[in-house]
Amino acid sequence: MMSKILNTPVSDEDLKDIRIGDVIYLNGHIVTCRDVAHRRLIEYGRELPVDIQGGAIFHAGPIVRKVEGEEKKFEMVSIGPTTSMRMEKFEKEFIEKTGVKVIVGKGGMGPNTEMGCRENKAIHCVFPAGCAVIAATEVEKIEGAYWQDLGMPETLWVCHVKEFGPLIVSIDAEGNNLFEQNKVLFNKRKDEALEELYTKVKFIK
Repeated sequence: MMSKILNTPVSDEDLKDIRIGDVIYLNGHIVTCRDVAHRRLIEYGRELPVDIQGGAIFHAGPIVRKVEGEEKKFEMVSIGPTTSMRMEKFEKEFIEKTGVKVIVGKGGMGPNTEMGCRENKAIHCVFPAGCAVIAATEVEKIEGAYWQDLGMPETLWVCHVKEFGPLIVSIDAEGNNLFEQNKVLFNKRKDEALEELYTKVKFIK
C-alpha cells in the first residue's frame, strides 16, 4: 500500500502507479457534485458551469454558512461523503464528458465506473464516513458556488483544499475494484467459517 499526495490538475502520469487500497491526499481544488448535477449534464445536456478537466469531484452534500458581513463569501461547516453508487449509472459518461480524474465518495461503485476509469484514466476514492467535520477543516476556502438554485446539498461548491483525505483508492486507473475483490475474499472466508461452525452446531435442527 502506498501513500501519495496529488495536486490538481491531475494527469494520467500522476495516476499510473496508484493501485486500489493506496491512500492519497489531495491538494488544490475539489468540487462537490451529486445526483442532480450528474443528471443535468448527462440527461439534460447542460454544461457544468465550472471546468473540472484534470480535477476532482466529491459526492457530498455539505453544510455551508455565509460569512457574516460578506454577501458572497462562504465557509465550510461539515462535508461528509454521499453514497457513490447513486451516481453509478451516470459516472462513465460523466468522466468522458468532463475529464475529471479523481472521484471521491462513500462506498464502492460498479462496472460502469470501472470502465470509465479504465478508458479515461481516472480513479474513485472513499473518504472515511463519520469524518465530515474533520473534512471541513481541510477546506481552506470556498472559491465558488454554482447552481445554487438546487439548494445547499446539490450546489457545486468549489473548494480549495490542502492534504484533503485520507482517500482510499477503491477503483484505480486500470479499472480494478477494491470492493468487488474484497467481496470475493470475504465470501470465501465466510464460507470457510460456516463450514467449521456447522460441525459444532450440527445437533441443532
